[in-house]
Amino acid sequence: MEAFENFTGVVAPLDRANVDTDAIIPKQFLKSIKRTGFGPFLFDEWRYLDHGEPDMDCTHRPRKQDFVLNDPRYARAQILLTRENFGCGSSREHAPWALADFGFKVILAPSFADIFFNNCFKNGLLPIVLDKATIDSLFAKATGETPLSIGVDLAAQRLSLPDGRAIGFDVDSGSKHRLLEGLDDIGLTLQETDAIRAYEERRRQEAPWLFI
Repeated sequence: MEAFENFTGVVAPLDRANVDTDAIIPKQFLKSIKRTGFGPFLFDEWRYLDHGEPDMDCTHRPRKQDFVLNDPRYARAQILLTRENFGCGSSREHAPWALADFGFKVILAPSFADIFFNNCFKNGLLPIVLDKATIDSLFAKATGETPLSIGVDLAAQRLSLPDGRAIGFDVDSGSKHRLLEGLDDIGLTLQETDAIRAYEERRRQEAPWLFI
């Protein structure tokens, strides 16, 4: 997992509440566990007019012109702005995989489903909870003629708007450390390699029959 770095990115406004993981990445794409290749199928049923299947070439698939990610203004968006209870539904990690593979790094919402929220941190995404008034204000800015770009500083826990206004956000220290250092669950475990080896050696001395 790559370390999270400060950046300024375009905001894609997805004005829907209760977006579930089946909408984020439909069930037919869940056979793969490679974490990559899901981006073209993100929000598949909302983006395309036809039915998507794994390994399809999406280059020339017919698209729904009224869906936000098909708007050229948001083609390279890295920040997803959405409504409450984003990521509800199943606990599978394919949803954050698809969002990250598309290119999103940050998701802004009033609330998230708990399991999805935690899965984001494990897969390099930063989910940020902001109050409804702030989310409404950002939607007003992001849906104008000119795309809204926001600066994201995770270390300082601050969003920077083009008008100079800064918005602070909360993130627990463990999740913040994980993202800043680029550590997934395996990476976190490997940080304790010396302690694990010391424990195993101590157990070998205390109970040698377990290692026969």
